[in-house]
Amino acid sequence: MCSDSDRMIPTGRGTRLNQSSRFEATEISIDWSQLEHDDDLRDAQRREKTQYFEDMSRSVISENDSPDIPYRYSLNPYRGCLHGCSYCYARPSHEYFGFSAGLDFETKIFVKKAAPRLFHRWLCRRSYHAEPVMMSGVTDCYQPVERALNITRQCLAVAAESGQPMTVITKNALIRRDLDLLTELARRNLVRVSLSITSLDQSLTRVLEPRTSSPRARIEAIQELSSAGVPVHVMIAPIIPGLNDSEIPGVLEACADAGARSASHILVRLPHSVKDIFSDWLQQRRPDHAEKVLSRLAASRGGKLNDTRFGRRMRGTGPMAEQISQLFAVATRRYGLDQKLPPLSVDHFLPPDRQRRLF
Repeated sequence: MCSDSDRMIPTGRGTRLNQSSRFEATEISIDWSQLEHDDDLRDAQRREKTQYFEDMSRSVISENDSPDIPYRYSLNPYRGCLHGCSYCYARPSHEYFGFSAGLDFETKIFVKKAAPRLFHRWLCRRSYHAEPVMMSGVTDCYQPVERALNITRQCLAVAAESGQPMTVITKNALIRRDLDLLTELARRNLVRVSLSITSLDQSLTRVLEPRTSSPRARIEAIQELSSAGVPVHVMIAPIIPGLNDSEIPGVLEACADAGARSASHILVRLPHSVKDIFSDWLQQRRPDHAEKVLSRLAASRGGKLNDTRFGRRMRGTGPMAEQISQLFAVATRRYGLDQKLPPLSVDHFLPPDRQRRLF
């Protein structure tokens, strides 16, 4: 019997693997060899359909206590992500629902339609003292379905109404749609945007991040946001040794020219099944780079492909990781991106139900 690894990566997806959740006692393996002489059916199988499910969560805010992450609260409108990034560290989160971290993660998307209402209610708590909320700390809040659902936009509108400071991180140029709200927030120092750019080479991003915006579109988004007065931070995330680390100076120069004010980087993280998904992606999409990438990554992770320890999981250790950090530091200084953005204001915050509190 053949496994998922015997098929090709479906069109527009980041992986061909769909292994069972690590929490499941049984594993299903599909015999793809039965499709060997059925071209029509094989083509149909390569076009994996996306399914959307309504997420009935009672809360939309997650609280973080990791010392590696510079925010306490995050708002995540979606679970799973259509972008299909093969390296995405959030993939294993889908396993808690009995789904796979592979194809399921990018084809079975949970949407939190109630997120704006739940965010509104959360801000109304009498015990709440304003501090920045991140959108979003797990999957991209501007993934393609946001174009139709407007959940992220509605949450930003709640923030604008109440004077709630927000940080937004995305790799999708769709964020330009909400320039009106972001500009309004920026006028009161209530928002900063982080654009994630891994490469300027679209032939790479097309297969590494198959349903994200092109590098050019992301650079244009930085320019448009910056021109409107919205502070933009750029993230080279992730840096993959042997694949995109040589692009660090070029990416930073392009972002600085577009108006970005600061920059940071994260070494690729491969927790749990992501190690297998990314390794398989390398063999499928960049076989000539596979051995080099995996060996350099292991050299940056103490001989392993992942290191979960705080203080090391974002940057790595050893000469390879140090070389990447030094290259990044030199390039950020050269292009004026080594500055920290000023803290966001909390002085404008008034709970959304402030009118009712007067009576």
